[in-house]
Amino acid sequence: MDNDQVSEEKPICSAKGCRVDAVWVLAWNNPKLHTPERRKTWLACDEHREHLSQFLGVRGFLKDVVPLSEWEQPAEG
Repeated sequence: MDNDQVSEEKPICSAKGCRVDAVWVLAWNNPKLHTPERRKTWLACDEHREHLSQFLGVRGFLKDVVPLSEWEQPAEG
């Protein structure tokens, strides 16, 4: 799942098959595809936060993990 914007609807975890409410935003980018300031996002529940973070981290993609309640989409300009 790839959410460039957090929806106003109830966000759910991006883990495959998970339908639990998301509480974390994992901001990432693939440096081979995206400019350094670009941030793609995955959403995570408490149970899947570590797994998704590790998945992105071992690839060097993970840039930040923040609570969904504190997430502000970086301004693009």
